[in-house]
Amino acid sequence: MLLFLSITTSFAQTKEEKIMEEAMLLYNSEKASWHGTDIFMAKYSDLKSVAGGYVSYSKDGKHHCIFYDKQETPNVLVRFSFDDDFDLSKVKIDDDKRKVSEKELNLITIKKIAHNKVRTDSIFKHYENSNLNLVPIISKKEKKVYAITGLNVGGVVVLGNDYLMTFNKKNKLKKIKSLHKNILTFDTSDQEINKGAVTMHSHLKSSGYMISPVDVCTLMLYEPYAGWKQHIVVSEKFVSFFDIKERSLVIITRKAYDRMNEHFEKKEK
Repeated sequence: MLLFLSITTSFAQTKEEKIMEEAMLLYNSEKASWHGTDIFMAKYSDLKSVAGGYVSYSKDGKHHCIFYDKQETPNVLVRFSFDDDFDLSKVKIDDDKRKVSEKELNLITIKKIAHNKVRTDSIFKHYENSNLNLVPIISKKEKKVYAITGLNVGGVVVLGNDYLMTFNKKNKLKKIKSLHKNILTFDTSDQEINKGAVTMHSHLKSSGYMISPVDVCTLMLYEPYAGWKQHIVVSEKFVSFFDIKERSLVIITRKAYDRMNEHFEKKEK
């Protein structure tokens, strides 16, 4: 395993870095939203009736989740700030009411547009006991919103049925792309069986030849509950190996993968 994992191309290495960078943006946003929502409901449930929603983003080495009101130009009701390790004992809470910043307003705006599209556009598929979580991301180059399927039942991890909406500088929706055409579910209810397990799925051309940032983000989010060690994505051109605990991604060509398998099969005979 270690031998063929070390065989990769400079092209794949560049792709690995880009995938992991995007995955970490998604992960930090979703993790902040998860914890921020839990704390908000536990400590600020009295504000639920006046809250218009929430968005999360990273700034100055922290990961923030804000809840805002329903005003046309929203006010921040409360902000939760987390370190990289998301240690809840170190969360910082700021509940001094203020106007949203320009970045926060842009995040709110594109998330609202995405929400309306998810409700009205037939490209989005909706499954029973699930919802599409909207994750707005603003970087130096792009404004985008990911729509990621999450189940409303425990013990199951979902990969697939995810979408990417991209926006221009003026927050106008440019494009909607379906990232995976299908949906896969993985049972995580038995941790004794799942502990240290290697899971796998395949990608067709329409889903891209490598593991997606959404796949990586989802695997990291559910790692504490699933207990998996590694996830593999096999496609016609590349094979992706993601070490979930170590957050390490290695991508090799499908030809190299097949050659290594042939080599091991010969040795076993």
